[in-house]
Amino acid sequence: MSNGNSEKIVAANPAAGIGFDLFLRCVHCGLCTSACPTYTELGDENDGPRGRIQLMRMVAEGRTPLSDRMRRHLELCLDCRSCETACPSGVRYGRMIEPFRQAVEQLDARLEKRFDWFRELILLRLLPYPNRLRPLLAPIRLLQRLGLFDAAERVGLLRLVPGRLGRLVRLLPPPVSGGPRLPKFLPAVGRKRARVAFFVGCVADVFYRHVHWATVRVLQQNGCDVFVPPGQGCCGAIHLHNGDPDGARLAAHANLVAFELDRYDAIVVNHGGCGAMLKEYGLHWQDGLTPHRAKFAAKVKDVHEFLDQLGFVPPRRRIDCVATYHDSCHLAHAQGVTAAPRKMLTSIPGLTLIELPESGICCGSAGTYNLLEPGMAERLARRKLNNILQTGAQVVLAANAGCMLQIAAAIRGQRLPLRVMHPMELLDLSYREE
Repeated sequence: MSNGNSEKIVAANPAAGIGFDLFLRCVHCGLCTSACPTYTELGDENDGPRGRIQLMRMVAEGRTPLSDRMRRHLELCLDCRSCETACPSGVRYGRMIEPFRQAVEQLDARLEKRFDWFRELILLRLLPYPNRLRPLLAPIRLLQRLGLFDAAERVGLLRLVPGRLGRLVRLLPPPVSGGPRLPKFLPAVGRKRARVAFFVGCVADVFYRHVHWATVRVLQQNGCDVFVPPGQGCCGAIHLHNGDPDGARLAAHANLVAFELDRYDAIVVNHGGCGAMLKEYGLHWQDGLTPHRAKFAAKVKDVHEFLDQLGFVPPRRRIDCVATYHDSCHLAHAQGVTAAPRKMLTSIPGLTLIELPESGICCGSAGTYNLLEPGMAERLARRKLNNILQTGAQVVLAANAGCMLQIAAAIRGQRLPLRVMHPMELLDLSYREE
């Protein structure tokens, strides 16, 4: 997809690095439009996949330069890939929009882009690094434990924090005891059936380490020796989706070094966004390491996908509650994993799983989209919350850190008695019979 900043965009055309055959696959049937969140909300052809493909193709053919108006239509895309799921022609929309927008970022000479402190400091140099993020969150965690943060949120004081930083602060979840750092090795319970490496990530480990612990315990209960290789880090998605492909390549290289591929049956990941990025390592940065990255990508499995293929051992303890499941875009659309989570959840005795209307429509998180495009992100969060309320669920389940943060923030904003959990948390509780 991308060769990084080291290669100049030919003739300053942001579509120059995209194979033209990808554009030709689109037959303009329009079946993707009803699946597209921005088209569904705005009803503008240019804010749907078919229209955006046409805009990019016009630029690729040299029929028009990229205007600010065209750029805006492309910026509003969440890159959720729901259009790929809906497309009968197999159009790989992500392989067009992602390199196109990366190239636009590299070519953008506007002052506000060249000196964007939030992008440079927060998105690229803070969020992907847990050892930097944790200390900076410590004062906020103290305020949360004292109840002052919640009080400030109730009276609207948090809305005084300006701009993107304010939106980031309002997404922060309440403090949960994540437990200690995962050890390097956790043995299988009972008969050993597989050896897996577990991917920890960055933001997921800071906010949802308790989900990591639940996940590895579920893997152990299913006969997996679980290894947690040291030296691993961010998958690179934050860098790649914010116009820094070289930073993403460095993150990918660190993970290539950390994971000894021949030791494991699979590299297991429990958050959809990370999994989608890891599975596409072989498509990025065409160089001498491409075959190794492709081998790495072939080993990556979402935890639901892996356990379903292994032969899932049903848990035993009853959990009497009503739950609904939201499909993470990059799990459902980018990875095609939809049935396995539902299959595992319905195996929990006592659990009533209600299908969520428009489950495949993005909640508005989309990586860092909710920080950069608040208007559309909030519209989609409200839409998602309204659909959740229709189910009457007590628990909302999602398998991606960004979705969990986004949906939980919407619930807190309405002061609703709903809990947001990862499917692995419920499964873990049922296995542990607590």
